[in-house]
Amino acid sequence: MKERKDHIEAKLHVCGTSEYVDDVVPPEKMLHAQVYDSPVAHGRIRSLDLAAAREADGVVAVFTAADVPGSNIFGPIIQDEQLLVQDTVEFIGHPIAVVVASRYELARAAVRLIHAEIETLPAVTDPREAFDRGLILDAPRTFELGDVDAAWADCDCIVEGACDIGGQEHLYLETNRARVIPGEDGTLKVFSSTQSPYAVQKSVAAILGIPCHKVEVDVLRLGGGFGGKEDQATHWACMAALAAQLTHRPVEIVLERMDDIRMTGKRHPYKSDFKLGLSSDGTLLALEMKHYQNSGAFADLSTAVLERTLFHSTNAYYVPNARIMAVPCKTNLPPNTAFRGFGGPQGMFVIESAIAKGAEALGLSNAELQQKNLLKDGDVFPYGQRVEEARAIRTWDEAAREFDLPGLRKTVEAHNAEQDATKMGLAVMPICFGISFTKTFLNQASALVLIYGDGSVSVSNGGVEMGQGNSTKIHNITAHALGIDGQRVRCESTNTRRVANMSPSAASATSDLNGFATLRAIETLLAGLHAFVADQFDSRAEDVRIRDERVFISGKDCGWAWTDLVREAYLNRISLSAHGFFATPEIYFDRDEEKGHPFYYHVYGAAVVQVELDVLSGVTDILKVGVVHDLGRPINETVDLGQVEGGIAQGLGWMSMEDLQFNEEGRYLSNTLSTYKVPDVYFMPDDFEVKLLADADNSRGPLGSKAVGEPPLMYGIGLFFAVRDAMRACRPDLDLAFTSPLTPERVLMELYPEELAALEKVTAR
Repeated sequence: MKERKDHIEAKLHVCGTSEYVDDVVPPEKMLHAQVYDSPVAHGRIRSLDLAAAREADGVVAVFTAADVPGSNIFGPIIQDEQLLVQDTVEFIGHPIAVVVASRYELARAAVRLIHAEIETLPAVTDPREAFDRGLILDAPRTFELGDVDAAWADCDCIVEGACDIGGQEHLYLETNRARVIPGEDGTLKVFSSTQSPYAVQKSVAAILGIPCHKVEVDVLRLGGGFGGKEDQATHWACMAALAAQLTHRPVEIVLERMDDIRMTGKRHPYKSDFKLGLSSDGTLLALEMKHYQNSGAFADLSTAVLERTLFHSTNAYYVPNARIMAVPCKTNLPPNTAFRGFGGPQGMFVIESAIAKGAEALGLSNAELQQKNLLKDGDVFPYGQRVEEARAIRTWDEAAREFDLPGLRKTVEAHNAEQDATKMGLAVMPICFGISFTKTFLNQASALVLIYGDGSVSVSNGGVEMGQGNSTKIHNITAHALGIDGQRVRCESTNTRRVANMSPSAASATSDLNGFATLRAIETLLAGLHAFVADQFDSRAEDVRIRDERVFISGKDCGWAWTDLVREAYLNRISLSAHGFFATPEIYFDRDEEKGHPFYYHVYGAAVVQVELDVLSGVTDILKVGVVHDLGRPINETVDLGQVEGGIAQGLGWMSMEDLQFNEEGRYLSNTLSTYKVPDVYFMPDDFEVKLLADADNSRGPLGSKAVGEPPLMYGIGLFFAVRDAMRACRPDLDLAFTSPLTPERVLMELYPEELAALEKVTAR
């Protein structure tokens, strides 16, 4: 039997034949929509002049909130956001009107003719300031374990500090877009670049005031998502649907890159405080954290992201006494949203900062404190779940051995003793990341498997293919479970008419949930086929197996090929289609007690990061990244390695160059690819190696696998602490800040504060 070990869409991508929302030939008389958005971060709309736009060449209509037939208010968790703002704009980029024209260029030209008179109001961009003013989107939440207040008395060393964690632009290759085609009886077919087809379906139905069954959402694939299209693709689909319903013509909306950056949310910036208590030997005894999340103007997914921060604020370490508070703060920025890691990386950054501060105070290396406090079976997380099948120590030990951690430390120390112009730094970044949606009800999935008379197989599932290889994994699972050649299997687009009520493709759970749902459907099919074979050959169903496209009974070939079996089953009216459903068992969380068992399992790993810093220019050269990653038994190792490597690159960029800057007026300053830098092939280290943990099957994953999407990004945090290690080698006298990203400019400002102060005095004169 031929198994596909490549990415099944790779050839389409390489040849340029893979299709996205706007690649299909447009239907006749299709219109194009563009958005007029707020030029200020906070203000009241006093007047809106649409006359010139409505009279412009090619313009068919201009729509505002007054034209919305259903509810203009929506939101995935808290219903607090207007599709088209009516009175008060709350961020630069806040949509006010939708222009629909016969051509894309004409729609954009007409947008420029709209004029709004807006009374400017004070804007808030800092989450601490928002908190002090009482501008919060939901009540603060606190996870607590042990007795923190009493534990301080037992600590030999107590350190405190603050973190300022930068945001991150998703920068998916395919910007947000949607195409909507009206059908008979008031139905709409929506083609959307979304990670959440059901969210789009629900929101379109609510905004138009129609039932969900009249809205069909179809997603073939995305040109990248990274969380940015989990909720925020919904807006554009709703606008296109509004225009399509009111004009009775197909409508497409495509955002240009600058528009996408201006109007959509990012990874949440955080400002956090920590207090850490330790024994003299480096054992973590007590921890207190406060996280102030910069949520943006509306809730979006911020409260869920905040919750994930709480869950991962102790990372891969055991702290017996911990109190972690987090609060979503309302600011006048675009509503920040999901991003790979979903709040987990921000929490992990803070605990790593606290450990670094504690190590400095005790005169130990970060690695000594990290290794000493790694999780082991029986430890308890601050949210009450007991650690099972811990692999934190194993992955650390294997990484230290595989990449010669002691030897690297000697190399770094020798270099730093001999060189003044450059300094080396070294860091280890362990990770522990829980797998499951933290909202328990989202941990469900469905799949539809159809076997056709010629033996070919069609699979529909609720997972969206966005480059992460979900289609490849479902394809591999199907072929393996049916015992047939992979060439017979086709994975279909994700469609709300074939799979209902699907959860977002997010939380690293897509392939797990939909893989298990696919297996459930196949189990139903095989039960019927095995019983049929048993009846035909006077045997028992439990003795029937299909492998390599042959049918076996008690290990002996019965003479039927797969195609024979399918043909005979069809002729004998045996079902060749099945729906499968999976709901993750054993998980729950009590939000009143802030305790439970929210994760089905955890992913572990450790990264070793070595850098060389030019202390005169602030430029960092990443010399080595070595990772041991816990992936269970991979379904498709090629695809999964690509995810690990891509996630690491994204994390490295977040920590070193992706500097998301905005001014006090709420305007993004790094809003072009000349001002917002992302990793390229020259940025990545030449010595980059990922080793998968061997003999690590996961009984809770499809075919023994573990989820892969988000955990690898957190390895990138190690780069910050490797650079910081090099900075301390240069200036051990300084109390370095925990502010990310560590761009060359920020490195220089921190290394030479006296020179910077002198320069500022000269400039002031």
